[in-house]
Amino acid sequence: QDAFVAFHVDKALVSKYLKPLQIGELAPDQPSIEPTKNKMLVEDFRELRATVEKMGLLKPNQLFFFLHLAHILLLDTAAWLILFYFGTSLMPIAVSLVVLTISQVQASWLQHDLGHLSVFRKAKWNHLLHKFVMCHLIGASANWWTLLHSQHHAKPNCFQKDPDIDMHPFLFTLGKKLSVELGIKKTKYMPYNHQHKYFFITLPPLLFPTYFHCHTFYIAYTKRYWVDLAWMLTFYIRFFYTYGSLLEIKSVLAYYFTFRMLESSWFVWVSQMNHIPMDIYYDKNLDWVSTQLQATCNVEQSLFNDWFTGHLNFQIEHHLFPTMPRHNYWKVAPLVKSLCAKHGIEYQCKPLLTAFADIVHSLKNSGELWLDAYLHK
Repeated sequence: QDAFVAFHVDKALVSKYLKPLQIGELAPDQPSIEPTKNKMLVEDFRELRATVEKMGLLKPNQLFFFLHLAHILLLDTAAWLILFYFGTSLMPIAVSLVVLTISQVQASWLQHDLGHLSVFRKAKWNHLLHKFVMCHLIGASANWWTLLHSQHHAKPNCFQKDPDIDMHPFLFTLGKKLSVELGIKKTKYMPYNHQHKYFFITLPPLLFPTYFHCHTFYIAYTKRYWVDLAWMLTFYIRFFYTYGSLLEIKSVLAYYFTFRMLESSWFVWVSQMNHIPMDIYYDKNLDWVSTQLQATCNVEQSLFNDWFTGHLNFQIEHHLFPTMPRHNYWKVAPLVKSLCAKHGIEYQCKPLLTAFADIVHSLKNSGELWLDAYLHK
């Protein structure tokens, strides 16, 4: 199936694990695709996938990723050197915080590449460097990320299946239909009609320092990811040893949580601009291509946008080809756009600031729909 092909680099290897699970094959007169799925779109996408493979767009440019890692390590070192050479007054601390935040966010984009097996041709090298970047440079569990992010890619924006929208309905109400459903049921965990206002002071600055911070340790411990936990401890030992030699304990803790809040804000605005404004509802059992296209949109390409978002401005292409190295997204984008045009599917691409504003607009609209249903139904 298309999801299987999309996720796995070494298909011969993973096919070995599937052989014991085979229970038979479809009879020749049985349909190979369900009625809810677009057969013509599926066939055209498989042709596109074959074209992409022939063009070599799934092969990584390792120099690109080496330079990306080098600039992450350089910034990480520079953040500490700024305090070491210029002291711990307000200005050096502020500059150091900005530099470390940039390093951390760029590391999160790189770990995303490694988690999708798009940096090396062999999976084991992706997994090994993934632990170094995610666990040692960032301080989170690589296996925790893989567990959650794979579910997101399998069913993006599908309520109760995509962990990225678990904030509905406890903190926000998401999607037009789900918001009306909550209103009719008289469900009210938060004043959703004000969610576009409290969004600014909740999810962006607090996702990393609170929820992610606790959840990554919780999952790593409960699922016994001992290797990840050991790698993660090296981050905290390194951080508090190096910065603790320059700052007092209260200042170190304040420094730590400040850069985590800055990192969180950057990450949330970028990661949610492609999904929150799109269709959010229960799983409709659509084909792979339709599922991805209904849940994603793009942001215009530029050198800054590519760097700032880790090429997640090409979210459509990334979701259709999750193992594709990100430096090739722009090459496949015209082909994907043509596929969408042929089948009458909207291919959304926006300016960066418009994409940010659409997060707030969609939250406001969802909140208003909830309130209307809550008061009048």
